[in-house]
Amino acid sequence: QVQLVESGGGLVQAGGSLRLSCAASGRTFRGYAMGWFRQAPGKEREFVAAISRSGRSTDYADSVKGRFTISRNNAENTVYLQMNSLKDEDTAVYYCAAAEGDYSARYYIIDLRYKYWGQGTQVTVSS
Repeated sequence: QVQLVESGGGLVQAGGSLRLSCAASGRTFRGYAMGWFRQAPGKEREFVAAISRSGRSTDYADSVKGRFTISRNNAENTVYLQMNSLKDEDTAVYYCAAAEGDYSARYYIIDLRYKYWGQGTQVTVSS
């Protein structure tokens, strides 16, 4: 069992930055690939970013490439999502998730491949 707790969400003006954190507890964190997803009101959950177990492989949704960066600190059991140049359309509840397997990050763009999910943190971007 892995427990995931997101933090760092909030209200930010368009063009601003936020860093989301996801702290993991339970089974060995380094054994899981990690991902960030988001869900805006009235929309389906969508992939944002993923990182492999080692951290050497990352992947991003086209909508966030060049603005968001996913990273992980296996010693601290934490995965991060640095979000820069935020736009109105980034407003959503952001979820982190953990997946088994040792594949490249591209494999983890599909939410069904994740086994554990956090409760989410709200990000609101105002213009």
